[in-house]
Amino acid sequence: MTFKFFSIALAALAVSATITQVSGAEISGAGATFPYPIYAKWAAAYKGISGTSLNYQSIGSGGGIAQIKAKTVTFGASDMPLKPKEQEAAGLVMFPTVIGAEVVIYNVSGIPSNTLVLDGGTIANIYLGKIAKWNDPAIKKLNPSLSLPNMPITVVHRSDGSGTTFIFANYLSKVSKEWADKVGAGTAVDWPVGIGAKGNEGVAGNVAQTAGSIGYVEYAYAMQSHLRYTKLKNHDGQVVSPTMASFKASASHADWDHADHFYMILADQPGAESWPIENPTFILMHKQPSDPTASAEALKFFKWAYEKGDQMAESLLYIPLPDTVVRRIEASWKQIQGSGQ
Repeated sequence: MTFKFFSIALAALAVSATITQVSGAEISGAGATFPYPIYAKWAAAYKGISGTSLNYQSIGSGGGIAQIKAKTVTFGASDMPLKPKEQEAAGLVMFPTVIGAEVVIYNVSGIPSNTLVLDGGTIANIYLGKIAKWNDPAIKKLNPSLSLPNMPITVVHRSDGSGTTFIFANYLSKVSKEWADKVGAGTAVDWPVGIGAKGNEGVAGNVAQTAGSIGYVEYAYAMQSHLRYTKLKNHDGQVVSPTMASFKASASHADWDHADHFYMILADQPGAESWPIENPTFILMHKQPSDPTASAEALKFFKWAYEKGDQMAESLLYIPLPDTVVRRIEASWKQIQGSGQ
C-alpha cells in the first residue's frame, strides 16, 4: 500500500475527514505510520467539533524527522525518540502522545492467530537468516503441540526510515547479542535477509499476501487487516498475548519523572505480564516555528486529544498517558513561540 493522506485513507478506518482550510491556519504533519490509526481517528473527531483540519502524511519516522527539521510541516512524528542533545541542536521540542505496541505477524496456514509462540532470540535468528524454515527445531521447541510445516520463512521488514523498525531492532538488540553486534538499532538497519515494504501498511499487506511470511507491525494494523499474530516469551520468561493488560503492564515501567526531554524506550521491560515490544510515539515541533499560528493550532489539537481522546486510543489498543505526564507535556509547550501557554 502506498502512503496516503487522511483524505484518502480515513475511509479504511471507517472515519471521514476532508483536508480543507477552515480555521485559517494550515496544520500539517508527517512521519510515523505506527500512530497513524489513532491520529486519523482523532483528526476526524476533532474536525467534527472544531472545524479544523489536519493533513498528516504517513511516511515513516525518518521522513517525519527530516521534514520537521526542514520546517516543511507544522509537526513531525517519530517512534524513535530524539536524544536530548539532538533536540536542542535542532531547536526542537519533543513530547509523547500515546504508547503503542508492536506484534509479530505471520501467514502460515493451519496455525491460528495467538497460538504460535516465539521468543526474542528466535525472532532475531529468523531476521538474521539463521532460522529459515517454520519447522526449525528452535520454533518446534517453543511450540511442541503445533504441527509446523516444512515451509521456507519469508522475512518482511520495513524499507523506509521507520520508528517501528527502531523499536523492533532495539528489542532484538536487547535479547540477542549477535543482533546487537551485527545489526544494531536505528530507523534504518542493514537487514541480513528479507524483503522490504513501505510503512506498517506495506508490511501488513505483504504478509497478508505471502504464504510463509513473517513481519512486525503496530498492533492496530494487525487487527484492521485481520492478520495472525504470535504470543511472545517476555523478559521474565513468561508467555504473554498482546492485550491491553499486557501493554499496560509494560507501560507501567515508564519513569517519566526522570525522562530527560521525554526521552523514553520501553522495549523488553520486566514483569510477568509485560508485553516486550512497545514504546511511546512522539511529536516534534520547533521552538521558533516558521508559522506560529499553525503551531498554536496544532497544540490546541493535541491538548484536545489528551483531554478527549483516551477512549478512542484505547479502542485501538494504544495506552493513553497519565494525567501527571500530560500536565508536564503541556508545561513544556511554553518553549514554543506563540503557544499561548
